[in-house]
Amino acid sequence: MASLRPFTTTLLLLLLLAVPLSQAASQPPPLPLLQALRAQAPGSWSWRGGPASGPPLRYMLELYRRAANREGRPRRGRSPGTNTVRLVQAASHGGQPWAGRWYVQPLTYRLGGQPEAEHLLRATVVYPQSLPLPRGRLLCALELVATAEAPPVLLSPTTAPPRRGWTEADVTPYLSPGNGSAEGTLALRHVCVRAGRAAAPPAPPSPADPFLLLFLNDTRSGTLPEPRRSRRDAGMLLHDLPGYLQEAGGEKSDCSLRSFPVSFAQLGWDHWIIAPHRYNPRYCKGACPRLLRDGYHAPNHAVVQNLVHQLVDATVPRPSCVPYRYSPISVLMIQHDGGILYKEYENMIAESCTCR
Repeated sequence: MASLRPFTTTLLLLLLLAVPLSQAASQPPPLPLLQALRAQAPGSWSWRGGPASGPPLRYMLELYRRAANREGRPRRGRSPGTNTVRLVQAASHGGQPWAGRWYVQPLTYRLGGQPEAEHLLRATVVYPQSLPLPRGRLLCALELVATAEAPPVLLSPTTAPPRRGWTEADVTPYLSPGNGSAEGTLALRHVCVRAGRAAAPPAPPSPADPFLLLFLNDTRSGTLPEPRRSRRDAGMLLHDLPGYLQEAGGEKSDCSLRSFPVSFAQLGWDHWIIAPHRYNPRYCKGACPRLLRDGYHAPNHAVVQNLVHQLVDATVPRPSCVPYRYSPISVLMIQHDGGILYKEYENMIAESCTCR
């Protein structure tokens, strides 16, 4: 299907989904992924967080590009190992962190407000362990702040090799119940020292604040309820669109998969959805053939229904052309509190069609 111009796509989207033009800016069309994303949107449509930037965004973009392609399709063997990753930014305590060669900055990560369906699998703090300076290097470490129940703990970096200068420290045990930290928070101290020849004042720029990564299993899997299916259509596949279109020589009137791209910029969501830039849910359209050959892998019920329509009772409808197989999509977005969320939504892209 030829790609549509932006105006044509917007107009078609509004017409098909019966969204009045006067409401288009405040009421996004009810496609399943758009409904799921709207639940993650910042608090109001007037919210503008500005373009995201800095080390946290660059780190999450690298994670996203390793995990998904430009269309948002998850790659095989993707690195996150789960369907949700939340980046939590630290709340610094201000003040003057530099004292001679030493840099000490208390940091607090607020963990409240996470959905109950998200279960923590792993938590790491990401920070630069070594940074170059004009005269020497800046060496950094993280320390768990002491509490009445527990002494301070120097966090050890993981054994994994640093990625682009970033080091990770596992803090999963300290987020478990009964770890001594205040409920809903993680308190750390970012400690750095200048190594090498003494540098004259003023102090060098402060290093970027470490950020917390929560690797979560969303038991909802980012899904919405699937259409009801009867047992009769289990395991039956009409055809695979790419091979079918190659053999048939292009778009046909027979049941097949059609393209329907939606741009997040057209919806006014590109200020908080970082990737992908477009979403193509695709849909199935066309007439189911009168003769459902073995190559269509149609369920037996569809074959019988087709015969009844042709030979017994024309009021019995012919089988319908519907999606059969789906694939997930991965989305990277900014949240209202400045955090960054990677989430994988299941069953959001139609991959093939069937007649049932």
